[in-house]
Amino acid sequence: MSGFPAPPESRVARASDAGREPDLAYTQRVADGSGRPFTIVQLSDLHCGDQHFLPNLLERAIIEVNELDPDIVICSGDLTTFGFRDEYQLAKRYLDGLNCDSVVVIPGNHDSRNVGYVHFEELFGARNSVLRKNGVTVVAVDSTEPDLDHGQIGRGRYPWIEAQFADPADLRVFVCHHHLLPVPGTGRERNVIYDAGDTIECLQRAGVDLVLSGHKHVPYAWRLENLFVVNAGTVSSQRLRGNVRPCYNVVEVDGTHVDVFRRYPFHGQERIIQFSTETRAFEKYTARIDGEVTTRT
Repeated sequence: MSGFPAPPESRVARASDAGREPDLAYTQRVADGSGRPFTIVQLSDLHCGDQHFLPNLLERAIIEVNELDPDIVICSGDLTTFGFRDEYQLAKRYLDGLNCDSVVVIPGNHDSRNVGYVHFEELFGARNSVLRKNGVTVVAVDSTEPDLDHGQIGRGRYPWIEAQFADPADLRVFVCHHHLLPVPGTGRERNVIYDAGDTIECLQRAGVDLVLSGHKHVPYAWRLENLFVVNAGTVSSQRLRGNVRPCYNVVEVDGTHVDVFRRYPFHGQERIIQFSTETRAFEKYTARIDGEVTTRT
């Protein structure tokens, strides 16, 4: 039993659900008297600067994000394609269009090419950051290695990460660019975070609720013990796997209940996962994603 109320038909995602939109109406909760939940938007893998970059999608996504009026916006890396300064400047012009006073940005592996981390620091500031807002703690860490595609957190940072999460919080969110778990439909695994196992143990000790990452351009969600891990797709690139479409994530928090949606610029949204930070009960809706990146044979 998941701990969530029974649906009119069934709200447990099955393979047969892959071709239809999930029911989005049954958990439209409110956080307080204002009638809106605490909202976090995750943009990832913009890839400004190459022939696959789609400016109209990023422009539309920013318009939609501003209409949502989120409490926090997180950009989880790969702002650029080659880490060049003009690509960074283009990405910054877009992100400056966000009407949010709490924006968290980290670099991705593409941003650390060609000493691009120098431009990142000049234009966006520190590559590791901590944000605390209304009971939510966000710790964002640069997982990149210069000119390499794989990622690493590093044992030297584990005590620092745990210390940042030590204060009381209603929701603890860890952000890194690289994925901690292999993503279905993305081929041979070759550039997951090298110290993923130790990092996961660190996050478990720190009481982290939610991990947000990008890198593979395929959205997905898992529960691993008491940790929920959510991967984002690319918001504005044609570098897509299978039938996945450009998208970004919207996280809605109402007390102990959390909903995560993938939202398509111009084309609505669908739930990826919902869970309780209190009981860890969850339901996830990834059958449609599986159908987009895997075959039936």
